[in-house]
Amino acid sequence: MEKIIIAAISENNVIGKDGKLPWQSKKELKHFREQTFGYPIIMGRKTYEGIGKELDGRLNIVISKNKKLNTKKESIIIFNNFEKAVDYCEKENFEKIYFIGGESIFREAIKIADKIILSKFYYSVEGDKLFPEIDQNIWKLGNKIMNNEEFTVNYYIRKN
Repeated sequence: MEKIIIAAISENNVIGKDGKLPWQSKKELKHFREQTFGYPIIMGRKTYEGIGKELDGRLNIVISKNKKLNTKKESIIIFNNFEKAVDYCEKENFEKIYFIGGESIFREAIKIADKIILSKFYYSVEGDKLFPEIDQNIWKLGNKIMNNEEFTVNYYIRKN
């Protein structure tokens, strides 16, 4: 199973502010949808609540310690920790899974991910959530997938 982080960041590594994305980009959202559609996505509770709905065409896996968080939708599964969510995906033998945020999910996922797909906007923003540092001893920058007037998408592959 391929484990992939997909994220969008500003030049100063900000991924969020007050539970929301600090930008609005139809191009980046389209790219995100094209990459993740048809595959399970793993996110934290705050990311799920920030999105405000399930993302269609994907199994939405939410990690939350909040026992009151409940959903009756078949396309949403809730786990109380990161490892249980990943174990579930491995047992289900999914081809790929995507980690979509937030900050604490990215910090866990970067330890086990095979790839990172990172959209980087050409400006800095204020925010309270950051993407973890990409250690050049562990990650190799691959191809640029997309380069446009708003952002560049870089593809990182775990070394070894």
